[in-house]
Amino acid sequence: MTRTQSSPARRRRIFVPVPAESVPPPAPPQLPDPPIYRALVRTWADRGRTLPGRHDPEWVRLAAPFPGLGQFSGSRDPRRDGR
Repeated sequence: MTRTQSSPARRRRIFVPVPAESVPPPAPPQLPDPPIYRALVRTWADRGRTLPGRHDPEWVRLAAPFPGLGQFSGSRDPRRDGR
């Protein structure tokens, strides 16, 4: 039986340039809210309503994962044979 010898593989090095940091475009200037919108936001705030772009503790509480989900992972079958 003869031995076959493979030639050593040549490894190629590929140069990949690092991308230049992109500078984000400047933000458009913020225009003041129209007076009717300011009045609406003021009315909502006075009545305790949720305002766009502001922290809402009730939403945070409702969207939080239920803390008791991990309590009920066991099998209901006392024999635990999967039937």
